[in-house]
Amino acid sequence: MFKGFYTVATGMVSQQRKTEIITNNMANANTPGFKSDQSTIRSFPDMLMSAVGRTNLPTENNFSFGQHQQIGSVNAGVYLQETLANYTQGSIYETSQNTDVALINGAMPADEESGQVGTIFFRLEHPEGGEAYTRNGNFTLDGEGYLVNAQGLYVLSAEGERIQLPNDQFNLTQEGNILVNDQLAATLGVSFSENPDTLVKQDNGLYRSIDGTDLPSAFGQEGVTFSMQQSYLEGSNVDSAQSMTDLLTAYRAFEANQKVLQAYDKSMDKAVNEIGRV
Repeated sequence: MFKGFYTVATGMVSQQRKTEIITNNMANANTPGFKSDQSTIRSFPDMLMSAVGRTNLPTENNFSFGQHQQIGSVNAGVYLQETLANYTQGSIYETSQNTDVALINGAMPADEESGQVGTIFFRLEHPEGGEAYTRNGNFTLDGEGYLVNAQGLYVLSAEGERIQLPNDQFNLTQEGNILVNDQLAATLGVSFSENPDTLVKQDNGLYRSIDGTDLPSAFGQEGVTFSMQQSYLEGSNVDSAQSMTDLLTAYRAFEANQKVLQAYDKSMDKAVNEIGRV
Protein backbone atom coordinates (compact mmCIF):
# COMPACT_ATOMS: atom_id res chain seq x y z
CA MET A 1 0.00 0.00 0.00
CA PHE A 2 1.20 3.53 -0.73
CA LYS A 3 2.26 5.29 2.45
CA GLY A 4 0.90 8.56 1.08
CA PHE A 5 -2.65 7.29 1.54
CA TYR A 6 -2.34 8.07 5.27
CA THR A 7 -1.15 11.59 4.61
CA VAL A 8 -3.80 12.62 2.11
CA ALA A 9 -6.67 10.90 3.96
CA THR A 10 -5.90 12.55 7.30
CA GLY A 11 -5.27 15.84 5.50
CA MET A 12 -8.75 15.72 3.98
CA VAL A 13 -10.37 14.88 7.33
CA SER A 14 -8.50 17.71 9.09
CA GLN A 15 -9.44 20.27 6.45
CA GLN A 16 -13.05 19.14 6.57
CA ARG A 17 -13.18 19.68 10.33
CA LYS A 18 -11.47 23.03 9.95
CA THR A 19 -14.09 24.01 7.38
CA GLU A 20 -16.85 23.09 9.83
CA ILE A 21 -15.30 25.30 12.51
CA ILE A 22 -14.94 28.28 10.16
CA THR A 23 -18.47 27.80 8.85
CA ASN A 24 -19.83 27.83 12.41
CA ASN A 25 -17.92 31.05 13.09
CA MET A 26 -19.41 32.71 10.03
CA ALA A 27 -22.91 31.53 10.94
CA ASN A 28 -22.53 33.29 14.31
CA ALA A 29 -21.02 36.50 12.97
CA ASN A 30 -24.12 38.41 14.16
CA THR A 31 -24.61 36.54 17.46
CA PRO A 32 -24.09 38.86 20.46
CA GLY A 33 -21.09 37.91 22.58
CA PHE A 34 -20.03 35.02 20.33
CA LYS A 35 -16.34 34.13 20.51
CA SER A 36 -14.87 32.62 17.37
CA ASP A 37 -13.10 29.26 17.45
CA GLN A 38 -9.59 28.68 16.22
CA SER A 39 -8.06 25.33 15.33
CA THR A 40 -4.51 24.00 15.25
CA ILE A 41 -3.34 21.20 12.96
CA ARG A 42 -0.21 19.14 13.62
CA SER A 43 1.35 15.99 12.22
CA PHE A 44 1.20 12.58 13.80
CA PRO A 45 4.56 11.20 15.00
CA ASP A 46 6.20 8.71 12.62
CA MET A 47 5.34 5.07 13.31
CA LEU A 48 8.02 2.39 13.12
CA MET A 49 7.26 -0.48 10.74
CA SER A 50 8.48 -3.99 11.47
CA ALA A 51 8.43 -7.29 9.61
CA VAL A 52 6.81 -9.98 11.76
CA GLY A 53 7.82 -13.65 11.57
CA ARG A 54 11.35 -13.26 10.16
CA THR A 55 13.68 -16.12 11.11
CA ASN A 56 16.99 -14.73 9.82
CA LEU A 57 19.59 -13.84 12.41
CA PRO A 58 20.45 -10.18 13.00
CA THR A 59 23.65 -8.88 11.45
CA GLU A 60 25.37 -5.53 11.39
CA ASN A 61 23.43 -4.61 8.25
CA ASN A 62 20.25 -6.34 9.25
CA PHE A 63 19.15 -5.36 12.73
CA SER A 64 16.20 -7.18 14.21
CA PHE A 65 14.71 -7.53 17.65
CA GLY A 66 13.45 -11.03 18.24
CA GLN A 67 11.11 -11.88 15.38
CA HIS A 68 10.33 -8.22 14.54
CA GLN A 69 12.71 -6.73 12.01
CA GLN A 70 12.61 -2.96 11.53
CA ILE A 71 11.98 -2.13 7.89
CA GLY A 72 11.32 1.62 8.02
CA SER A 73 8.77 4.14 9.20
CA VAL A 74 5.48 5.57 7.99
CA ASN A 75 3.96 8.97 8.64
CA ALA A 76 0.29 8.84 9.56
CA GLY A 77 -0.45 12.34 8.31
CA VAL A 78 -2.00 15.19 10.28
CA TYR A 79 -4.84 15.72 12.71
CA LEU A 80 -6.81 18.58 14.24
CA GLN A 81 -5.05 18.88 17.57
CA GLU A 82 -7.41 21.22 19.42
CA THR A 83 -10.02 23.92 19.07
CA LEU A 84 -9.67 27.04 21.19
CA ALA A 85 -11.92 30.07 21.47
CA ASN A 86 -10.69 33.59 20.78
CA TYR A 87 -11.74 35.71 23.75
CA THR A 88 -10.85 39.14 22.39
CA GLN A 89 -13.40 41.91 22.89
CA GLY A 90 -16.12 42.22 20.25
CA SER A 91 -17.44 45.54 19.01
CA ILE A 92 -20.02 47.38 21.14
CA TYR A 93 -23.24 48.57 19.53
CA GLU A 94 -26.42 50.26 20.76
CA THR A 95 -29.78 48.44 20.90
CA SER A 96 -32.03 50.89 22.82
CA GLN A 97 -33.30 47.92 24.87
CA ASN A 98 -33.17 48.71 28.58
CA THR A 99 -32.43 45.10 29.57
CA ASP A 100 -29.45 44.72 27.21
CA VAL A 101 -26.04 44.96 28.85
CA ALA A 102 -22.58 45.03 27.27
CA LEU A 103 -19.64 43.76 29.31
CA ILE A 104 -16.51 45.76 28.47
CA ASN A 105 -13.03 44.48 29.32
CA GLY A 106 -10.53 46.71 31.03
CA ALA A 107 -7.22 45.45 32.36
CA MET A 108 -6.96 41.64 32.34
CA PRO A 109 -3.98 39.83 33.90
CA ALA A 110 -2.37 36.92 32.05
CA ASP A 111 -1.94 33.39 33.39
CA GLU A 112 1.67 32.87 34.53
CA GLU A 113 1.99 29.34 33.13
CA SER A 114 0.18 29.54 29.79
CA GLY A 115 0.43 33.27 29.10
CA GLN A 116 -3.30 33.26 28.27
CA VAL A 117 -5.00 36.56 29.08
CA GLY A 118 -7.92 36.17 31.47
CA THR A 119 -11.45 37.28 30.70
CA ILE A 120 -14.78 37.95 32.40
CA PHE A 121 -18.31 36.62 32.00
CA PHE A 122 -21.85 37.23 33.19
CA ARG A 123 -22.98 34.69 35.76
CA LEU A 124 -25.99 32.47 35.02
CA GLU A 125 -27.75 29.76 37.01
CA HIS A 126 -27.42 26.45 35.17
CA PRO A 127 -30.48 24.16 35.30
CA GLU A 128 -28.26 21.14 36.06
CA GLY A 129 -26.69 22.87 39.04
CA GLY A 130 -23.81 25.25 39.46
CA GLU A 131 -23.16 28.22 37.24
CA ALA A 132 -22.82 28.84 33.52
CA TYR A 133 -21.15 31.86 31.95
CA THR A 134 -21.78 34.00 28.91
CA ARG A 135 -20.70 37.20 27.18
CA ASN A 136 -24.13 37.64 25.63
CA GLY A 137 -25.89 40.37 27.59
CA ASN A 138 -29.17 40.10 25.68
CA PHE A 139 -31.31 39.82 28.83
CA THR A 140 -35.03 40.19 29.48
CA LEU A 141 -37.54 39.81 32.32
CA ASP A 142 -39.62 36.65 32.62
CA GLY A 143 -43.24 36.47 33.80
CA GLU A 144 -42.19 36.69 37.45
CA GLY A 145 -39.88 39.64 36.93
CA TYR A 146 -36.62 37.70 37.10
CA LEU A 147 -33.76 38.80 34.86
CA VAL A 148 -33.02 35.94 32.44
CA ASN A 149 -31.08 35.36 29.23
CA ALA A 150 -32.57 34.38 25.87
CA GLN A 151 -32.73 30.68 26.91
CA GLY A 152 -34.50 31.47 30.18
CA LEU A 153 -31.51 30.93 32.48
CA TYR A 154 -31.53 33.17 35.53
CA VAL A 155 -28.95 35.95 35.64
CA LEU A 156 -27.17 35.96 39.01
CA SER A 157 -26.15 38.87 41.15
CA ALA A 158 -22.70 39.45 42.63
CA GLU A 159 -23.96 37.51 45.68
CA GLY A 160 -25.04 34.56 43.51
CA GLU A 161 -28.76 35.25 43.85
CA ARG A 162 -31.47 35.57 41.22
CA ILE A 163 -32.31 39.15 40.29
CA GLN A 164 -36.01 40.06 40.52
CA LEU A 165 -37.17 43.50 39.38
CA PRO A 166 -40.60 45.20 39.33
CA ASN A 167 -40.23 46.17 35.66
CA ASP A 168 -37.62 46.93 33.02
CA GLN A 169 -37.48 50.62 33.90
CA PHE A 170 -34.24 50.48 35.82
CA ASN A 171 -30.86 52.13 35.50
CA LEU A 172 -27.54 50.34 35.37
CA THR A 173 -24.31 52.00 36.42
CA GLN A 174 -20.96 51.25 34.82
CA GLU A 175 -20.06 49.28 37.95
CA GLY A 176 -23.03 46.95 37.39
CA ASN A 177 -25.33 48.34 40.07
CA ILE A 178 -29.03 48.05 39.18
CA LEU A 179 -30.99 51.06 40.47
CA VAL A 180 -34.78 51.05 40.79
CA ASN A 181 -36.16 54.45 41.78
CA ASP A 182 -32.60 55.47 42.65
CA GLN A 183 -32.38 52.57 45.12
CA LEU A 184 -29.86 49.73 44.78
CA ALA A 185 -31.77 46.57 43.83
CA ALA A 186 -28.85 44.29 42.94
CA THR A 187 -25.41 44.16 41.35
CA LEU A 188 -24.95 42.13 38.19
CA GLY A 189 -22.70 39.15 38.83
CA VAL A 190 -19.46 38.96 36.87
CA SER A 191 -16.94 36.12 37.13
CA PHE A 192 -13.27 36.06 36.17
CA SER A 193 -11.35 33.20 34.56
CA GLU A 194 -7.55 33.27 34.72
CA ASN A 195 -7.25 30.77 31.87
CA PRO A 196 -10.45 30.68 29.78
CA ASP A 197 -9.00 27.91 27.58
CA THR A 198 -9.88 25.52 30.40
CA LEU A 199 -13.60 26.30 30.01
CA VAL A 200 -15.96 24.05 28.08
CA LYS A 201 -17.88 25.79 25.32
CA GLN A 202 -21.53 24.72 25.07
CA ASP A 203 -24.52 25.66 22.92
CA ASN A 204 -26.07 29.14 22.90
CA GLY A 205 -22.84 30.89 23.85
CA LEU A 206 -22.56 29.27 27.28
CA TYR A 207 -19.35 28.25 29.06
CA ARG A 208 -18.78 25.99 32.03
CA SER A 209 -15.67 25.00 33.96
CA ILE A 210 -14.29 21.53 33.22
CA ASP A 211 -14.40 20.32 36.83
CA GLY A 212 -17.81 21.89 37.53
CA THR A 213 -16.52 24.40 40.08
CA ASP A 214 -17.74 27.97 39.93
CA LEU A 215 -15.41 30.73 38.81
CA PRO A 216 -14.45 33.41 41.35
CA SER A 217 -16.13 36.81 41.28
CA ALA A 218 -14.43 39.45 39.16
CA PHE A 219 -15.17 42.09 41.77
CA GLY A 220 -12.13 42.73 43.91
CA GLN A 221 -9.79 40.62 41.73
CA GLU A 222 -6.32 42.12 41.66
CA GLY A 223 -5.48 43.68 38.30
CA VAL A 224 -8.99 43.14 36.86
CA THR A 225 -10.96 46.17 35.65
CA PHE A 226 -14.15 46.24 33.61
CA SER A 227 -17.33 48.23 33.05
CA MET A 228 -20.91 47.68 31.83
CA GLN A 229 -23.02 49.66 29.40
CA GLN A 230 -26.82 49.57 29.52
CA SER A 231 -28.82 49.39 26.26
CA TYR A 232 -25.71 48.11 24.43
CA LEU A 233 -24.52 44.67 23.39
CA GLU A 234 -21.14 43.19 22.63
CA GLY A 235 -21.06 41.85 19.09
CA SER A 236 -19.30 38.76 17.80
CA ASN A 237 -15.53 38.97 17.36
CA VAL A 238 -15.68 37.00 14.11
CA ASP A 239 -13.74 38.64 11.28
CA SER A 240 -15.96 37.77 8.31
CA ALA A 241 -13.39 38.73 5.67
CA GLN A 242 -10.61 36.70 7.29
CA SER A 243 -12.99 33.79 7.87
CA MET A 244 -13.92 33.75 4.19
CA THR A 245 -10.22 33.71 3.23
CA ASP A 246 -9.53 30.87 5.68
CA LEU A 247 -12.52 28.95 4.34
CA LEU A 248 -11.25 29.17 0.76
CA THR A 249 -7.76 28.13 1.90
CA ALA A 250 -9.14 25.08 3.71
CA TYR A 251 -11.23 24.17 0.67
CA ARG A 252 -8.23 24.40 -1.67
CA ALA A 253 -6.13 22.28 0.70
CA PHE A 254 -8.90 19.67 0.80
CA GLU A 255 -9.13 19.74 -2.99
CA ALA A 256 -5.35 19.31 -3.38
CA ASN A 257 -5.36 16.28 -1.07
CA GLN A 258 -8.30 14.87 -2.99
CA LYS A 259 -6.41 15.06 -6.29
CA VAL A 260 -3.40 13.30 -4.76
CA LEU A 261 -5.71 10.58 -3.46
CA GLN A 262 -7.18 10.14 -6.94
CA ALA A 263 -3.66 9.84 -8.37
CA TYR A 264 -2.82 7.11 -5.85
CA ASP A 265 -6.04 5.34 -6.72
CA LYS A 266 -5.14 5.33 -10.42
CA SER A 267 -1.68 3.96 -9.60
CA MET A 268 -3.20 1.17 -7.54
CA ASP A 269 -5.62 0.40 -10.36
CA LYS A 270 -2.76 0.00 -12.84
CA ALA A 271 -0.75 -2.10 -10.38
CA VAL A 272 -3.63 -4.54 -9.92
CA ASN A 273 -5.15 -4.68 -13.40
CA GLU A 274 -2.24 -4.04 -15.80
CA ILE A 275 1.07 -4.99 -14.18
CA GLY A 276 -0.45 -8.22 -12.91
CA ARG A 277 -1.12 -9.36 -16.51
CA VAL A 278 2.54 -9.22 -17.53
